[in-house]
Amino acid sequence: MPSLKDYRLRIASVKNTRKITSAMKMVAASKLRQAQARAEAGRPYAKKMAEALARLIVAIGHRDEPMPLLDGTGEDKKILYVVITADRGLCGGFNTNLVREARRHMTLMRAQNKDITIITVGRKGRDLLRREFPGAMVDHLPFDISYATAETLTKTIIGLFSAGAFDMAYLASSRFKNVITQIPTVSQLVPFTPPEAVLEQVKHEEEPQYYNQTAHGYYSFEPDAMTLLKRLIPQQIAAQLYSVLLEVGAGEQAAKMTSMDNATRNAGDMINKYTLQYNRARQAYITKEVSEIVAGAEASA
Repeated sequence: MPSLKDYRLRIASVKNTRKITSAMKMVAASKLRQAQARAEAGRPYAKKMAEALARLIVAIGHRDEPMPLLDGTGEDKKILYVVITADRGLCGGFNTNLVREARRHMTLMRAQNKDITIITVGRKGRDLLRREFPGAMVDHLPFDISYATAETLTKTIIGLFSAGAFDMAYLASSRFKNVITQIPTVSQLVPFTPPEAVLEQVKHEEEPQYYNQTAHGYYSFEPDAMTLLKRLIPQQIAAQLYSVLLEVGAGEQAAKMTSMDNATRNAGDMINKYTLQYNRARQAYITKEVSEIVAGAEASA
């Protein structure tokens, strides 16, 4: 049975841990407000960028000139996964759930005899995936929420695609929904495919400025539409990656805040538990001392 000193040391240790987790919760809550605002501010830009590309694709219509980033290679034998996680832990199952979804998708592709290659952003994703896919890792970047990181990653992806390293690329990340919920998602990155809802909206759009001159006599491009498309698709990839970095950053802080809140509550429960055990042990010790004193007094009488 632990001594009274052992109980006091345990209670003091857990109290110190509770102070740390409470402080980390407050820091995460402060960072979350800024990260959430940035993530929500980035969504309209990414959405409008996809809509602009969809309008441009519809306006061009049939074209004879190939565009690999839009058309693909015509095959799907080699698959690249870009997995974006956080660098640090202490955020519950945030990174684990994201990697689990990416691993599930990769396992399905391997079952279809696809060649898998992986680029990781964030140390946690790299550490979790290289155990199961050690030979598939081709590049790694630290998790940094900046457009420069998105541009660097875009250049790497386009360079690998131009070299024939993959036919299709998928982006594995987490979408921030609210403080409690972050949704792991795997979406196609290359070749670029506008959402069907956006395409349908553009095709049935009634405003004349959304149509080009050859199709409806309303709209012309300077420079030509193909040149615009070639320039905008890499920018769309970078914008999508930057938006995902913002989403993952907000999700990390939300998960960390929730995790530290749970840890603080659990520490409080442990303090109450140890305090109760300490009081019981102290009462038993006092009762034993009193009993010994009474027994000694009776023996000497």
